[in-house]
Amino acid sequence: MEYLILACDTVLSMALRSGRLLLVYGLLLLPVKAWAYRPFVSTDADVAAAGELEIELGYFNWERAEGENTYVTPQLIFNYGLTDTLELIAEFDLEHDLDGNSQLVDPALFLKAVLKPGVLQDRPGVSFAVEAGLLLPSAIKGENQTGFEAIGILSGSLERVTWHLNLGGGVDRIDGTAFGLWGLILEYPVSEDLRLVAEFNGESLRSEGAENSVLLGVVWEPSPLPDLTLDLGIRRGTSRAAADWGATLGLTFSF
Repeated sequence: MEYLILACDTVLSMALRSGRLLLVYGLLLLPVKAWAYRPFVSTDADVAAAGELEIELGYFNWERAEGENTYVTPQLIFNYGLTDTLELIAEFDLEHDLDGNSQLVDPALFLKAVLKPGVLQDRPGVSFAVEAGLLLPSAIKGENQTGFEAIGILSGSLERVTWHLNLGGGVDRIDGTAFGLWGLILEYPVSEDLRLVAEFNGESLRSEGAENSVLLGVVWEPSPLPDLTLDLGIRRGTSRAAADWGATLGLTFSF
């Protein structure tokens, strides 16, 4: 009986791994159009087109803080275009620790509206958008309240560099404590398919230390697969309250 149970567990484990691989390969083969909002924490001043569903899939995310490793697989963000200037955003992470425990973290619902079309909408000048919504209760102990977050977003270009500036704040899920957010994304194309990217961002809770970090990465839009964008980023904490290191790998597509 013990051998039978072990064999069943082995088969189940193999089936789950095969299912994950099939999911990834299936996503790679979908005839979709891609954008590149990943691998950033911040965002840009643009929205999905009306009637389009955009999916940001973080297939692998790793974070190391205070000597402990945490893995998030998957990290999912859904962006649905309600109109050409308004989108609905739903997001969540599935967090795992080394003991095999998993929990749903950081669920949220937002609306993003483009208030001034600009360079991201093929218009002259800076694009301006606002994103605001609810931070839903999380499975993390103590994060059982509903919070709120709102940010203003500016996107522009300077010669070959595209930049996105985020400024905002809100109240958290724990006890309604106010916090502030900021972020700056820089994107530089080195070829038709490849862009070097960087992000400087931070979050500060009132009466607590700021969590500041910097990300360096690449975004690849392979010519043989024009409907797919892949990304890789390495993050380094620059303040005591931030995680020491992090890494993210994912893709973006829509249909």
